[in-house]
Amino acid sequence: MSDQHALSGEVTAAAEALVSAFGRHDTAAYFAAFAPDATFVFYPTDRRLETRAEYEALWAQWETEGFQVLGCRSIGGHVDLLTDDVAVFTHRVRTNVRLGDAEENLAERETIVFRRVGDGAWLGVHEHLSPDPDST
Repeated sequence: MSDQHALSGEVTAAAEALVSAFGRHDTAAYFAAFAPDATFVFYPTDRRLETRAEYEALWAQWETEGFQVLGCRSIGGHVDLLTDDVAVFTHRVRTNVRLGDAEENLAERETIVFRRVGDGAWLGVHEHLSPDPDST
């Protein structure tokens, strides 16, 4: 494996950019952080989302129902490099969202699998979100 420290830093930067875009409700930048064939498992949904486009359509539906991300904070990020081109990023997230007229604070754990693509960028290829039992 090449320089693990440098690769880990690249993955961390990709994860930080993704979380930042999500926290700003910047849908273009957020979804651009995922590969078109990315898959998603979210505990509030009843199924695995099989593509980025499927997630984008669900997101658009949520927005029509009054969903908006107001902010997001990542805690304790950790990168596990599996190869020079595949890494697993885990962290805890604290997200403030608007759901219609109400605001809600969410405490969750998230795993994002990243794959390095031809231009050297790291894109999310799988995301799994679950409630954080340690919501302190």
